[in-house]
Parts: sequence; structure tokens; C-alpha cells
Amino acid sequence: MSRITTALAALAAAGAVLAPIAPAHAAGGVLVIDGEPYFDPSGCYLGERRPLVVENHTDGPAYVFSSPYCDGDVVDVLLPGDSAVSEFGTSVFVR
Repeated sequence: MSRITTALAALAAAGAVLAPIAPAHAAGGVLVIDGEPYFDPSGCYLGERRPLVVENHTDGPAYVFSSPYCDGDVVDVLLPGDSAVSEFGTSVFVR
């Protein structure tokens, strides 16, 4: 009986350690970049033209970066429901 108890305790401990490692979820909603909708977006998206036009219809913030691949400076932060025309924006990141 003690082997079963020890095994169950080990499994419970492993589950507690691994639980915080669960993958991040995508933002719910739609992110629109230059007229192109991205449903339940997650990660970095490149703009197609300048000025960069972004509509954030997600449940989280969208970060507009000055360089491709979400590098460089953050030039704008769009909260849920916000939209922007960014002269210096090149890419957008959402979680």
C-alpha cells in the first residue's frame, strides 16, 4: 500500500510542477492588419504597407513595433477595441 501512496504522491508532485508550463493561449477575437483579418491571433504579424493600419478586436493588447519581426521600439499599444494608423509601424505582436 505504501508503494501506491508513494507513486501517487510522486505523480501529484510532477503534475504540480508541470502545470505552470502549459502553453500560452491565443488572444480571443480578431486582429485586422492592413485590412487582413487574423482570427484568434498569437505572435508576430508583419504589415504589408505603410502607413500600417491596425484594428484590435481581441481581448488583449496589441503592440505595434517599428521594425519587422516585432523588433525595435514599440511605437503604439492598442487596447481591446482600439484602432490606429501608424506611420512608423511595421509589425504587430499579440499574446
